Amino acid sequence: MLSVAVVGSGPSGVYTAQALLQQSRVPDVRVHVLDRLPTPYGLVRYGVAPDHEKIKSLQNSLRAVLEDERVTFVGNVGVGGPEGVSPARLAELYHAVVYCVGASADRPLAVPGESLPGSYSATRFVSWYSAHPDIGADPFARDALDARSAVVIGVGNVAVDVARILARGADELRATDVPRAALSALESSRVRDVHIVGRRGPSQARFTTKELRELGALPGARVVVDPAELALDPAYAAPDGLPGALPLPAVVRRNLEVLRGWSAGGVQAGGGEAGGVGAGAAGAVRRIRLRFFLRPVELLERGGRVAGVRFARTAPDGAGGVRDTGRYEDVEAQLVLRAVGYRGVELPGLPFDPVCGTVPHAAGRVLRGGVPSPGEYVAGWIKRGPTGVIGSNRSCAKETVASLLADAAALTRRAVADDPLAVLREWGLRPVEWAGWLSIERAEAELGRSLGRGPVKIPDWAGLLAAARDENA
Repeated sequence: MLSVAVVGSGPSGVYTAQALLQQSRVPDVRVHVLDRLPTPYGLVRYGVAPDHEKIKSLQNSLRAVLEDERVTFVGNVGVGGPEGVSPARLAELYHAVVYCVGASADRPLAVPGESLPGSYSATRFVSWYSAHPDIGADPFARDALDARSAVVIGVGNVAVDVARILARGADELRATDVPRAALSALESSRVRDVHIVGRRGPSQARFTTKELRELGALPGARVVVDPAELALDPAYAAPDGLPGALPLPAVVRRNLEVLRGWSAGGVQAGGGEAGGVGAGAAGAVRRIRLRFFLRPVELLERGGRVAGVRFARTAPDGAGGVRDTGRYEDVEAQLVLRAVGYRGVELPGLPFDPVCGTVPHAAGRVLRGGVPSPGEYVAGWIKRGPTGVIGSNRSCAKETVASLLADAAALTRRAVADDPLAVLREWGLRPVEWAGWLSIERAEAELGRSLGRGPVKIPDWAGLLAAARDENA
């Protein structure tokens, strides 16, 4: 029997397990899917916006893999941390270990004032409204959502997601699994202006057209686009592509078409006039301002907190990049969320490339000193960097599994633990298996019923572990 541990139960980890199950080269395989959290699904549970039900439904296909009799979910088991299992000890229990730990850190702006109160990573904000237990119940309820104006730096789907949640009415989120504290805070939010800002032009923005269009469909929100900023982008004036250049990708053409429609005066959704900047009355229309060719250079301070962002005005440099124009613009903001990308985090005990934020590998085989390390593999973002969409993890996992299977004959010559979970318990860990996760699901459904809602996420470690241990939940 080939015994494999997959570290991480998000899409890359589950697709790795699925690829192992679907192969025919090694007919007898056992897969343990380990996760530091007591809950499965990774960023599908804790990164997909709560109002994106279609994407969240991916959990159903991931669930089918984790419920296979050859797969065991092993939650509440950290790897590489001070309270977890070291990679060296984990390797004693399995023939192979595949690390699918993602890219959990956010990229900093590296500008003065970034650490001021009121400045956060978008990752933290997403984790808060997604009820990630590392964040806790309500850090944003205490300080951030009293802001009148928010700036989201970045023009990818994460930036659009957080802007949409800030601009969406709490009543629209009541039918989702948003935790109680987050829903209450969003209900009393004073944010009325949300600025989404990119340093380059609209043709280089990374959001998808579907995400972009959703901004214009928000009841009670108005999208504002400055036609002068759009006109700075050469591709905006040439929707079929610049002379002598390759045609614009379809997604870019669709995005520019949407922005062109908005630039005539903004999109007013839900009727009524746009509210002014400031707290405004309950129910006042929120404005979402899409800004381009602005590079953040400093977060401004007043009274010990963020009061605004100073941007350098940029312009196309003719080579696909931008140059500074020497002009600056200050944008008022009491809340700043940076959404400029993710970055892998070093896992103690594994080699790590700090420049790329990935584990060095060859076709998924972990490299130690440039040489493949027997039985150690990587897949997902920690392998290739934070690129691609959820589906990109399938081909990535298949490549890694192909390498693992090519090595299987040599790997299975080594004796490993007959019952790795028993050994983990001997080492002082308390794994949460699939039955424990089902107990958490039942507890979240019951919590939702008590609130007159659908299932509502439990947002803290104590609550999740208590629910997992309650077999009668």
